[in-house]
Amino acid sequence: MTMRVSRRAAIGFGAAAAALAARPSGAVAAPEDTTPAPGTTSPRQAIRRAYRQQKARAGGVWRSHVAMVDESGALRTVLADDADRVTHGYSVQKLAVAVAVMDKIDRGELRLDQRLDLTADIILGGSGIYFLQTVWGDEVTVANFLTAMLLVSDNTAVRMCGRVVPALEINEILAAKGFTHTRVEPVANPNRFFLGVTTPRETHDLLWRLANKTLLSARSSDFLLGILRWINGYHDGIRRDMSSTERSRVATKYGADYDSSGAARHEVGIMFDAAGAPTLTYAFFADSLGELDNYGGTHPAVRAHAALGRTMFDTIARTTNPAPRARHSVQRFRPVNGG
Repeated sequence: MTMRVSRRAAIGFGAAAAALAARPSGAVAAPEDTTPAPGTTSPRQAIRRAYRQQKARAGGVWRSHVAMVDESGALRTVLADDADRVTHGYSVQKLAVAVAVMDKIDRGELRLDQRLDLTADIILGGSGIYFLQTVWGDEVTVANFLTAMLLVSDNTAVRMCGRVVPALEINEILAAKGFTHTRVEPVANPNRFFLGVTTPRETHDLLWRLANKTLLSARSSDFLLGILRWINGYHDGIRRDMSSTERSRVATKYGADYDSSGAARHEVGIMFDAAGAPTLTYAFFADSLGELDNYGGTHPAVRAHAALGRTMFDTIARTTNPAPRARHSVQRFRPVNGG
């Protein structure tokens, strides 16, 4: 018999069972919409309807949060479906790890150009690029492995982060920033950790504060957002049915694995309006799914993310935030020599 080994087992996420708070599953909750004209559907209603449909088609257990800037410029919840449930974040947690590293850079205790050796004993497979090299001995900058961790979800990069910000320090930074549940899970080696847990609502908070430059310095925020918005990143989910220009307006991070309850397929991110202001956040955490070994775009939950991405983007595609906050621009992708 072939033994199946999950990505989670490969990187050693750990169970963190005690941290999974038992809360009643909640229905989709949202504030009242302004009554639309007869025969029309408001953007928020369209998103909620698409969510109900796609959740039913994909199956599994979903815990989600979507918020959008309204006509007055206020950020309002569009839907909250068991949004305070503590759940394994899988690779979505790499966002929180990156925030902790950048916080240490903001405090002058670390530099993006600081170099670390990339040795064979630290290499992990599962997802990423470093393990594909087959030979190692490079020196890479902090900027290099942060880019790999967020753009291609490199697992080795997580261990590199642990070398500059130990697990306990990561959790201290997250707690100091007001996150109650978002944590990594320490192990015996202080420089290594399992990726741990979060909630949809706290993930929304992290994204919104990052986009509005209140979580980190403006320079650090732009660095992370530039990676998350770059169009060579993840395309199977939210950004699948978008042009390259549209994709550049969406900062996204996915997480995928499985455990004894089934497969998990998560995706979180933030969409920007045509002028570059943050306008809509989404945090979709789905587990207890089938197709454990299907990490591609045909997985039912990933198909659901793609449909939701198109629906959400269409609601903000031509809008301009009436109360613009921090804005972020991104380089345009221009192929060179057909590359």
